[in-house]
Amino acid sequence: MHVTVISPERGVFDGAADAVVAPAFDGQVGILPGHAPFMTLLGKGVLTVQVGGGGSGSNRFEVAGGFLQVVGDAVRVVADQVQTL
Repeated sequence: MHVTVISPERGVFDGAADAVVAPAFDGQVGILPGHAPFMTLLGKGVLTVQVGGGGSGSNRFEVAGGFLQVVGDAVRVVADQVQTL
């Protein structure tokens, strides 16, 4: 699936991923390829974008506020604040 992570200042990730784990406003949410259309507000916490399969690599970001949207095979994360970990 294709994942895009952006903040008001810049794009921080744009590429293929195997899974996404995000801090929704009411708890953690996990997204895998083929997920149903979905939208949620983000809370504050660690966003993990798993790449390479089998735990071989991940990109981690501290996010606060914003939203996550799943449409088709695309995941869009628009966060009010993003910091690469």
